[in-house]
Amino acid sequence: MKYALILVLFFVVFIWQSSSSSANSETFTQCLTSNSDPKRPISPAIFFSGNGSYSSVLQANIRNLRFNTTSTPKPFLIIAATHESHVQAAITCGKRHNLQMKIRSGGHDYDGLSYVTYSGKPFFVLDMFNLRSVDVDVASKTAWVQTGAILGEVYYYIWEKSKTLAYPAGICPTVGVGGHISGGGYGNMMRKYGLTVDNTIDARMVDVNGKILDRKLMGEDLYWAINGGGGGSYGVVLAYKINLVEVPENVTVFRISRTLEQNATDIIHRWQQVAPKLPDELFIRTVIDVVNGTVSSQKTVRTTFIAMFLGDTTTLLSILNRRFPELGLVRSDCTETSWIQSVLFWTNIQVGSSETLLLQRNQPVNYLKRKSDYVREPISRTGLESIWKKMIELEIPTMAFNPYGGEMGRISSTVTPFPYRAGNLWKIQYGANWRDETLTDRYMELTRKLYQFMTPFVSKNPRQSFFNYRDVDLGINSHNGKISSYVEGKRYGKKYFAGNFERLVKIKTRVDSGNFFRNEQSIPVLP
Repeated sequence: MKYALILVLFFVVFIWQSSSSSANSETFTQCLTSNSDPKRPISPAIFFSGNGSYSSVLQANIRNLRFNTTSTPKPFLIIAATHESHVQAAITCGKRHNLQMKIRSGGHDYDGLSYVTYSGKPFFVLDMFNLRSVDVDVASKTAWVQTGAILGEVYYYIWEKSKTLAYPAGICPTVGVGGHISGGGYGNMMRKYGLTVDNTIDARMVDVNGKILDRKLMGEDLYWAINGGGGGSYGVVLAYKINLVEVPENVTVFRISRTLEQNATDIIHRWQQVAPKLPDELFIRTVIDVVNGTVSSQKTVRTTFIAMFLGDTTTLLSILNRRFPELGLVRSDCTETSWIQSVLFWTNIQVGSSETLLLQRNQPVNYLKRKSDYVREPISRTGLESIWKKMIELEIPTMAFNPYGGEMGRISSTVTPFPYRAGNLWKIQYGANWRDETLTDRYMELTRKLYQFMTPFVSKNPRQSFFNYRDVDLGINSHNGKISSYVEGKRYGKKYFAGNFERLVKIKTRVDSGNFFRNEQSIPVLP
């Protein structure tokens, strides 16, 4: 009898919650309709979980298969905004109905914070992919770019207007502009021109009150915060105005690999001495992985050097033969091409392919995990050999070394929220990709083991991390009370933003004291 009563109560609660949820959903959509521009109806932009197009809209910008499983928490509704008023309505109604809103531009945040929740609470997604215009002004060397655009679209539409203008941003064309710029995105011209946030001059955003603000209206503090501190903590950024930079008609790229048997240790040891000090026009990334050795039963470490030089092949060879002869670069390793074609090269697309490939939003998707670090002191040869031994033991995780120096060392750490400038030699990205869901736990653990092993070789107090390489291993904010939220936020916030974290918190408290704009790693408010 006792258990029967419990069962009855369970079904009563379940039915009440279901009907309550349906009523709230209906009221929420009515609110959206009444708070958007009637000339731009929002109804076609709303996708419920039962809608036939819901799954395709949700999955279109999921870039990590770990968050596309049957057990992944799903939004009860997606707003694929096609007009600014839809964004305003989403904020107004999300606040009114006390619903968590996730903001997605390209979906490349590695731990899925723009479209999943770790709290188990109902949420909806504001998807920006329809707001993707790129308005290039060659005369002023600027462009207004909506945050739903992808980098490939930005590059393509700049190239359409000018063959000698570019934008110093990331190498992956399908990355969304919103998250990339607001988090301090970088690319292979950062040693010459700095980060994305060093090349923005204005923005348009919707604040917590549903008002559209430009730089003048929002003020310099808020503009500073959304220009490297992650726009999703302060409002919804609609567009950025960016500075375009000059590039030569032809640039030079190369990709060459060396294994341990080909003196990779000596080459990497020398790379870390010279890569941050080479001319600003030259960026040489190193990707390190484990491959089969010359004896099939043995594994070895392979280092792949991928370069971008804003100049011709002859000049590049002259520089490297003098400064970095250990690499052994020869003319046949180099490809001289246009800047737009170099974008394809860095995406592993054959040079000479159509530039329209940059407009494609679809790409192969894997299960993946990423982590990051910063290196401030060169690693000894003995240290490198210990790293190779550990990598061969783990076999799966890779590392990418991205050199700093140049313009990165000349910009103050407080000019934008992105703090890691002078004193950093290079940034590490740890990575693992896999195709079988059953391998998830193992591959995640292997990546964490390599990260842990690298502790003696990287920055300390705090151990620095790159905000755009979101990593929930650094901490998750449950937002249960302002005091605990601040403590939890500080745990990851100091690693991402160092001394700029407290200023970000003060701005957040001033512009969004109710903490409507939140996710598992957003900036908290002051208690």
